[in-house]
Amino acid sequence: MYIKLFSSFSCLMLSLFSAVKRLMKEAAELKDPTDHYHAQPLEDNLFEWHFTVRGPPDSDFDGGIYHGRIVLPPEYPMKPPSIILLTANGRFEVGKKICLSISGHHPETWQPSWSIRTALLAIIGFMPTKGEGAIGSLDYTPEERRALAKKSQDFCCEMCGTSMKTALLPLTSGSVSSQADKEAKELARQISFKAEVNSSRRSDAGPSNTSGLNHSAASRDPQQDGAARAFPDPASATSETQNSSAVAGQERSPAASSTSTSMSPRQRRAQQQSQRRAPASTDFNRAQQPRVNTNHTGSTVLIVLLTFALAALIFRRICLANEYVFEL
Repeated sequence: MYIKLFSSFSCLMLSLFSAVKRLMKEAAELKDPTDHYHAQPLEDNLFEWHFTVRGPPDSDFDGGIYHGRIVLPPEYPMKPPSIILLTANGRFEVGKKICLSISGHHPETWQPSWSIRTALLAIIGFMPTKGEGAIGSLDYTPEERRALAKKSQDFCCEMCGTSMKTALLPLTSGSVSSQADKEAKELARQISFKAEVNSSRRSDAGPSNTSGLNHSAASRDPQQDGAARAFPDPASATSETQNSSAVAGQERSPAASSTSTSMSPRQRRAQQQSQRRAPASTDFNRAQQPRVNTNHTGSTVLIVLLTFALAALIFRRICLANEYVFEL
């Protein structure tokens, strides 16, 4: 039990260390704001980021600047983040985890190669799409969304102190902005298509899996019989050998009694000595078992000591990583 506990603890510390290292790298990459998005972690929590995105052009959100939170799990990037909007926009609910194929509601579609930048571009690309009853989605009219887009420019976050008027660079008609729009739309299209394919596969695989299980259960009996014949169970094999040896002993006992009368005294003594040697060998094997147990105990103690040393090193690296100061 202790070995499993320490192994799970060491795995957790390793995943936490890799998450801290990955987030520090992404924070350095997203340090400078762009004209379409910006994100940085809070000063006291590396696993909570605040982001700002510009509404996609030629849509109901054109001209809007929206602010939100990204809450990352300790297993990041193996598990997806949770995305929460803080600005009223008419597409996503405020203060609620939204349901996207890149968010925590769909861990089956998340890929560890995606990053926070990927999530920001996907949010921009998903805003003009229909909610279709997803968790945290809204279906406001175009007029209401345009009004909220104008109102969003006056928003100021109380947690991080970011003002929407200065959060992003001024919008220009250069190649960088148009490239970001194309990248966001293409990424959103790919991610939404992946989610649709996965959902259709799950719906199609349900009946087929059930029928496949029934078919395998129906056709498993002859295969199991053949496997039992080809690869017998060691316990059953030993029991069968014991039973056969007992039957053979019973069959040989009359013959032994009949032949014992015809054996000489010297042959009888030799037979008795051979019968006494067999229990001695079993006693020797029993005496060897405590040595194996002591060796197993020594290896357990060694594993525990190595786990403690690894945990101490990981704690030291995390403490050093927490001293990192992010320049917002």
